[in-house]
Amino acid sequence: MSLIDGILLTLLNTVACLALPKLLSVILAAKNQNTASSASALTSQDSNSEIPSFS
Repeated sequence: MSLIDGILLTLLNTVACLALPKLLSVILAAKNQNTASSASALTSQDSNSEIPSFS
């Protein structure tokens, strides 16, 4: 392996290590935001119903 190949692989690895965590955080944040909005819609519907008392 020549010096140029080593430098190229090092740069490629650096870009991958910096870009992939950022990409994953963006994807997971969008997924969590969709889940939170659907959960708040469910709680607003459930707040109108009465809770039965069995005592």
